[in-house]
Amino acid sequence: MKKSIFLFVATILLFACGTKLEQADLLVHNARIYTVDSNFTIVDAMVVKNGKILATGSANELKQKFDCADSLNLDGKIVYPGFIDAHCHFFGYGLAQTRYVDLTGTQSFSEVIEKVVAFAKEHPDYTWIEGRGWDQNDWKVKEFPSNAEINKLFPDKPVYLSRIDGHAALVNDVALKLAGFSNISKMSGGDFFIKNGKLTGLLIDAAKDSMQRVIPEADDNLATQSLLRAQEDCFAVGLTSVHDAGLPYHTVKLIDSLQTAQILKMRMNVMLEPTEENFEKYVKKGIYKTDYLNVRSIKVYSDGALGSRGALLIKPYSDDPHNHGLLLVSQTDFDKVCKLAYENNYQVCTHAIGDSANRFVFNTYAKYLKGKNDFRWRIEHAQVVSLSDRPFFSQYSIVPSVQSTHATSDMYWAEDRLGNERIKTAYAYKSLMEQNGWLPNGSDFPVEQVNPLLGFYAAVARKDVSGYPENGFQAEEALLRNQALMAMTIWAAKAAFEENEKGSLEPGKWADFVVLGEDIIQIPLAQIPNIKVLQTYIAGKNIYFIKN
Repeated sequence: MKKSIFLFVATILLFACGTKLEQADLLVHNARIYTVDSNFTIVDAMVVKNGKILATGSANELKQKFDCADSLNLDGKIVYPGFIDAHCHFFGYGLAQTRYVDLTGTQSFSEVIEKVVAFAKEHPDYTWIEGRGWDQNDWKVKEFPSNAEINKLFPDKPVYLSRIDGHAALVNDVALKLAGFSNISKMSGGDFFIKNGKLTGLLIDAAKDSMQRVIPEADDNLATQSLLRAQEDCFAVGLTSVHDAGLPYHTVKLIDSLQTAQILKMRMNVMLEPTEENFEKYVKKGIYKTDYLNVRSIKVYSDGALGSRGALLIKPYSDDPHNHGLLLVSQTDFDKVCKLAYENNYQVCTHAIGDSANRFVFNTYAKYLKGKNDFRWRIEHAQVVSLSDRPFFSQYSIVPSVQSTHATSDMYWAEDRLGNERIKTAYAYKSLMEQNGWLPNGSDFPVEQVNPLLGFYAAVARKDVSGYPENGFQAEEALLRNQALMAMTIWAAKAAFEENEKGSLEPGKWADFVVLGEDIIQIPLAQIPNIKVLQTYIAGKNIYFIKN
């Protein structure tokens, strides 16, 4: 009898020990969780510990295995991996919010002037008046402006007004003088507009870049304010990671210090500007990686933008038959960057809009990549790619890094630039995706809006937010919804060699996720642009929630 009782007690104790629950930090449950794993699995719960996902599955199963210090009951809401913008100008966006006059959406040059004058009155202590966002394609008179009026209004203070794409700017005569520009100025990779023997103040690409070097840089205090403002706006739309397309050494070091201090919590993949300082302090020392910062790529510009007719085309512009666009980097300089990157296991991420620029990049990359590989060198934008050149992406494993909202922003005038045949080879996201079976999607903000759901909508619907055009712009190039979601999560992570740490909600990866009230995979497409992100989490910590 005593022996039977002993065995019974021993069995109970053994059972109790065998079912001891594992300690964890957070149980997320009563949700529809898109893990975006290889099977696109959907679960209703996940467990987080030390900022990373411990397990996913059903709430009942997970509660039997884990003892969680906290729980998040989402009442049936939708969870996606944290959104990743694969190409943007995070720091530039923040800087624009803190020291520039916002000219986006202006419907005439007169409205631009009104905003600039009002801004100048609000900031009389500013030594420069800077603005960004005008687009002559949105105006009734679709012509580039001249600086005659801003010369009258600001005879003593320099003014710099960047076009929406960042590839053209209008400046006054004071600024031209400070930069040392004259009516006989010549510049490789850039252009000046002259009328009646006088500079109009319109600068394209390299000319604009030379002007920017005259403008005083933001000090660390303003730069920090700018980064934190950008972070705030990004968290509000569900972005937990960004790829910042081109930064100098000093800014990257500031970002690293702010992240180390846990002041800046945005995860960032930074593309370096191709400067000797970046080469010496980063590239030649190898990849630099922390939990929040990834430095392993170099950003190069091969041409300008289509909107300002700086994109390099094989045949001339249909609406400017004497213009092919601009090549912004010499073959010698481009080879130098590619050789250095190849030797130090860095990516090359090259801006290429026009078909001639894309061909130039393909031919240069091919010299180093020599066939299939896993270097993941990227072409940023890949906007106009001739049919005969598309196979280069697959042949050399080149990543087409696209921005789907460019298609729906440019569709009103792009055919004027390219003609009715060449336009068919532009903004071809489905065809580009099929080359390697994946592609990352970004926004290029502040060129476009920050909200990644607008990029998701544009990729799938191929329409603007008003529903135009009815059947979609070149709708045959639309992505499926699951593809569009992967393009701003797991594929965006893959484009930065980060697919093993984020981009999907799987055990071992960071618990970066967003909560929505509606399911963008299932709801009518027209509703998507109005969807709001309810909550944003990084490493299992709530860093944004919508305020009712």
